[in-house]
Amino acid sequence: QVQLQESGPGLVKPSQTLSLTCAVSGGSITTGSSGWSWIRQSPAKGLEWMGVIESDGSTYYSPTLKSRTSISRDTSKNQFSLQLSSVTPEDTAVYYCANRKFGSSKLDWGQGTQVTVSS
Repeated sequence: QVQLQESGPGLVKPSQTLSLTCAVSGGSITTGSSGWSWIRQSPAKGLEWMGVIESDGSTYYSPTLKSRTSISRDTSKNQFSLQLSSVTPEDTAVYYCANRKFGSSKLDWGQGTQVTVSS
């Protein structure tokens, strides 16, 4: 059973880089056919898919965030990370990591972590 847990600072200053890590247990981020995504939710935008790193290491990003977003992984720790650069208060949201096996409609979600961008 896959479990995901987000971690990272809850407060980030404008113009800085938001960095979060998703720890994965119960499944390998390098095997199988899975996508490991970052998704955020805010009152203004609702749910917004940010990007994904697939089991083979391929990455894909939302066109609206691509220029500022980087998803990477540490296979030795079975975790993947999000970096969002040049943040503004509009980036304030609850950030989730999630997993979906290809061919399945089921998403496994982390509990989410609130990130506030403020000076």
